[in-house]
Amino acid sequence: MRCQHDMPFGVRLDKGGVTFRLWAPAARMADVALDRGSAPPEIHPAEADAEGWWECHVAHATAGTMYRWRIDDRQLVPDPASRQNPEGPHGPSCVVDPRQFEWEAGWTGRPWNEAVLYELHVGTFTPEGTFEAAAGRLQHLVELGITAVELMPVANFGGRFGWGYDGVLPYAPHDAYGTPDELKRFVQQAHRLGLMVLLDVVYNHFGPDGNYLPLYAPEFFSKTKTSPWGAALNFDGPDSHQVREFFLHNALYWLQEYRFDGLRLDAVHAIHDEGSAKHILQELSERVRQATHGRHVHLVLENEDNGHASLAPAAQPGRFDAQWNDDFHHALHVALTGETQRYYHDYGAAPLDLLGRAFTHGMLFEGSPRKEGGRRVHIEPAAPQPLCTLVNFAHNHDQIGNRARGERLAQLVPPEAAALPTLLSLLTPAIPMLFFGEEWGAREPFLYFADWEGELREAVREGRKREFGHGDGRDLPDPCSSDTFDASRPDPAHARTPEGRERLELVRAALAARRKWITPRQQQLLTGRHSSQRIGARGLAVQWRYDDGRMLSLELNLGPEPLQVEPQQLGPVEAQPVFAHRCPADTPRGTWPAWSARWTLGEEITL
Repeated sequence: MRCQHDMPFGVRLDKGGVTFRLWAPAARMADVALDRGSAPPEIHPAEADAEGWWECHVAHATAGTMYRWRIDDRQLVPDPASRQNPEGPHGPSCVVDPRQFEWEAGWTGRPWNEAVLYELHVGTFTPEGTFEAAAGRLQHLVELGITAVELMPVANFGGRFGWGYDGVLPYAPHDAYGTPDELKRFVQQAHRLGLMVLLDVVYNHFGPDGNYLPLYAPEFFSKTKTSPWGAALNFDGPDSHQVREFFLHNALYWLQEYRFDGLRLDAVHAIHDEGSAKHILQELSERVRQATHGRHVHLVLENEDNGHASLAPAAQPGRFDAQWNDDFHHALHVALTGETQRYYHDYGAAPLDLLGRAFTHGMLFEGSPRKEGGRRVHIEPAAPQPLCTLVNFAHNHDQIGNRARGERLAQLVPPEAAALPTLLSLLTPAIPMLFFGEEWGAREPFLYFADWEGELREAVREGRKREFGHGDGRDLPDPCSSDTFDASRPDPAHARTPEGRERLELVRAALAARRKWITPRQQQLLTGRHSSQRIGARGLAVQWRYDDGRMLSLELNLGPEPLQVEPQQLGPVEAQPVFAHRCPADTPRGTWPAWSARWTLGEEITL
């Protein structure tokens, strides 16, 4: 099976050579410049139409031909729809024939209720930092119980290393990670092992290093709206049609040409599209559903404003499968650490109560933007959501990496409590996500890093100092140093220590319990019928209800002292044990040990 996504951008190969196309409405002249190493490039003039499309056919060009576009007889730029840029975004693009890769037929994905996500950064997942090396680690994830890998963005960006959210060539895998075929082999190996692969994509801005679009297509950027990273993308202003198509085709390209099983859309609250007849996100979902019919393809949002109306518990055109639930993380973090700075401020009042509501209702706050510094403008309680449309996590790249020193949550709580955040994210009816290294209790931080130079490097360094240059924020890790990048790589040798093996076995057992007791019952889960109660100063009793009268219960003690619980506050006596942590089988039912959690499944009761 050979897969190619046809699009109006970039290059098209045929038996008579290669056709190059570029939308450059601001260019007075455009030429294709074939790279000839140290010799001057071979120039082929392109012709323009009335809509700003430049086109050129070169009969002797083939797969592997290196090229740039020359704008107005002076500036050489990469193809913004390049499938490969082997020397980074300041170098030439490479003609790729996607039909040279042979896919194995038969894989159609997995249903969303089976998803157990594992977020990873390709550059720090292995010492090599490549797609090929990452493929060699997939068997470990299968044996753990993971069903879906989620890659942080891989679109080509400036420099050797970075998080990936400042990509400038959205169609080209980052050159340091490997070739397009090596990324496809990673996806194919995952499919052979029964793993889905989701890709994080950024449709809210371009990065600052290697973005040449303002030179010849300033229409890509809004003249009236901004984002946290500069000018917003133009999805609803004059000449926005081609901008919309560029990103809509990008989503289809990754899903069709690379056979990804889904996309996670970064920070959609920063996408401005108030003036279109159909919002860009709605159109993206509709186009994806139509193009991938017959496959399990999942669309996930990150949305700081929450906005659960765009979610649906089953795949629907115009809607999304799920959304990252920051509220769950924040309530859990505050309940365990007591930190209330920045955006944690919203969760400082009665964090255990908020955590209980996050367990049962999903998102906590609805439709409120944040002030500078992170606090919400106002607090509006969110309505209950179908829990299968939410992704719960104790760690992700943002919540670790946006700290001054990148500490994982396990490093911020007592050792006796270190495993609880992970278990609480894995054993709820919401979709769980682990962050790479979490499964063995990695101690390494995940720091912010970006391989930028010159004024950009100094601006990033100064920005980190302004944000964190107080208290223990002095002597911050240098975000543009390779040492910071290297320090963010979890060491798998820790998984072979007694402590690491114990944590791995705990996570493996929790995921086995999830497969047996929670995943098969997702379709029966009710919405708006779940409940939670405070037990003493540090306890929570949580009940999730199903339409067959059964109830999944959690007895949780987030404190250093045992809790004695009254009989009327306990679940049914005949409940089946699902999983327990720090709660031996012979523990009396009315005693909840310190830092313990116990899950049971039984007949519904009302506490």
